[in-house]
Amino acid sequence: MAGKGPGKTHHVVHNPDGGWDVKRGGSERASGHFDTKREAIDYGRGVSRNQSTELKIHNQDGKIAQSDSHGRDPYPPRG
Repeated sequence: MAGKGPGKTHHVVHNPDGGWDVKRGGSERASGHFDTKREAIDYGRGVSRNQSTELKIHNQDGKIAQSDSHGRDPYPPRG
């Protein structure tokens, strides 16, 4: 099931030294570092789609601002 567990997510987080990082859930090391949040989101969305994970986009204060599910969404939209 996509989006469950620490390794099934990717996070776009603010780096205290400047810029934005993309990290896999539960990982200390960033898989990518970017100057702007937009660049980090674009990169993270691509990785999340390839690995069928959930993408969590954080604000500068660390709170999750947006969450995107890629892959096997357990609750897909009706339509």
